[in-house]
Amino acid sequence: MESSSVSRKTVIGAVLILLSLPALLVLTEAVSFCVRNRTNGTIVSSGREREYLLYVPKSYDRTRPAPLVISMHGAGGWPVQQRDMSGWNRLADENGFLVVYPAGTGRAGRVWNMGGERDVRFISELIDTLQATWNIDPARIYANGLSNGGGMAFVLSCTMSDRIAAVGMVGAAQLLPWSWCTDRRPVPMIAFHGTADRFAPYYGGTSWVVSRPLPNVLTWTANWARRNQCGASPVESAVAADVTRRAYTNCADDAAVVLYTIRGGGHSWPGGEPLPEWFAGPTNRSIDATSLMWAFFREHPLRKGRK
Repeated sequence: MESSSVSRKTVIGAVLILLSLPALLVLTEAVSFCVRNRTNGTIVSSGREREYLLYVPKSYDRTRPAPLVISMHGAGGWPVQQRDMSGWNRLADENGFLVVYPAGTGRAGRVWNMGGERDVRFISELIDTLQATWNIDPARIYANGLSNGGGMAFVLSCTMSDRIAAVGMVGAAQLLPWSWCTDRRPVPMIAFHGTADRFAPYYGGTSWVVSRPLPNVLTWTANWARRNQCGASPVESAVAADVTRRAYTNCADDAAVVLYTIRGGGHSWPGGEPLPEWFAGPTNRSIDATSLMWAFFREHPLRKGRK
């Protein structure tokens, strides 16, 4: 009798442990996610707490003004994901600049509200905050991003061109029309876009995540070149078997416009940490978008006298 009672208790205990495993696994994964993806800074902007992840390399020299690179995640992403995907920290180590990965807003998935003022104000106040602590060169502040973050880089070029020297975009989701961009000041721009991007179609139109039509990437780039008063005829060159480079030169204030087209490339960061291929498509390995972006940025500091 006693043995039977012990057996029942053992079985019941085992069942309870098994039933509790899913909850424990979820809790463990949630804690692990928070540890892996934690930020290291916050500011209050527009009455709400905003997060960011700042990287200051050991090569940073406080006695010399350093560039600042602002790198923005895509919709539903987060700062650590953008850090790991882009690999900006490695270049920061080699070149002594600071990198900040700000976070968008939203509980279900962090996004950038490209048409609103709050995110622009947040980025502006974030720059102010970092400049108050670190020796940042005001002529070498650059913004870049993936997808929705790339669209936000466009927004910053239209609203903060007196502070943002140049911008970079990867698979940018451009939801705003050019008529929205009332600031016509030339801003250098470098972009990367795959022809097999299912999120932001290379040839324009809607996608399974965006019901509003997106522009043709070639047309969008030509419009940017027109904004920068570049020469009408771009120079095309092949940089790899599956990558072509289209460059608009002879621009006002030397504000060049460059587009890298990745044949068969998906919605991912070329040369960076890949997203799952079933989700985002192939990640190109022929070029390193971050290295090319940094080389472009270095050539385009904010010109004195630009207002």
